[in-house]
Amino acid sequence: MAIEALPRPAQPRAEPITHHRTISLWSDAFDRLRRNMMAMLGLAVILLLVVLAMAGPALAPYGYNEQRLIAGEVNRGPGWAHVLGTDDFGRDVFSRILYGARTALAVGVIVVGIELVIGLTVGSLAGYYGAWLDALFMRLTDIMFAFPGLLFAIMIVAVLGPGLTNVFVALGVVSWPGMARLVRGQVLSIRQRDYVEAARAVGGSARRIILVHVLPNSLGPIVVAASLGMGTAILAESSLSFIGIGVQAPAPSWGSMINEAMNEWRTAPHLVLAPGAVIAVVVFAFNFLGDGLNDALNPRRR
Repeated sequence: MAIEALPRPAQPRAEPITHHRTISLWSDAFDRLRRNMMAMLGLAVILLLVVLAMAGPALAPYGYNEQRLIAGEVNRGPGWAHVLGTDDFGRDVFSRILYGARTALAVGVIVVGIELVIGLTVGSLAGYYGAWLDALFMRLTDIMFAFPGLLFAIMIVAVLGPGLTNVFVALGVVSWPGMARLVRGQVLSIRQRDYVEAARAVGGSARRIILVHVLPNSLGPIVVAASLGMGTAILAESSLSFIGIGVQAPAPSWGSMINEAMNEWRTAPHLVLAPGAVIAVVVFAFNFLGDGLNDALNPRRR
């Protein structure tokens, strides 16, 4: 009698080995930012502003105060010789806009830097320590919020005197309370997390905990606020220069260019339209980038 062979048990199929790429928070945020076309457009405009600010003197066909007080060169319309025309002193508008980009970029970077230094210090100390220190700092920010920002900046510049350095100081002083409130709220939500408690339990100093564990985990909203703050600072500086207490002539500023052209805007509208359009494009670019960063870094949108 033949013995039938028992069927061999089925061998489990070997699953292919797959390697999963670990995606960090910032790489995921960058991928989200790349898919936002308006944010990328804003970033491209900002990068162009940086390039023009750094290479402006080399790209400008004329000096920013080079005057041509001869017939046909004053209030000249756009053409081959002068892309954006000339003003009432025969100065090339395009060259002055290029030089003005350096002023705008310097204002945005320095004012936001002052805002970050004061706002991060006040907000982190108030949120981490709380108690009377929190009450003191928050009452100080309430007092600052009681004054309209632009009017307060005008008062500071009027006291210190017109000039670009005083504009930096005035705009930096009036802009930090919002950053301080934002940082305080982030610190209050983070200081009770398990990793902060663990760092405190092993004897970490308050300074180390704030700098290593608290602030790095608050960078998302801070980066968004800094991006929006740069556009606000550029617009505020243009406003101060427009009313004559910002950048002083003959130094170029987009706001002062509009002020100098107000008497000729009917006969030479390009003198107002060119710097005004540049201000609008740059401010919108920072706003678009800020909105894109907010969408990319907001965990609720994941």
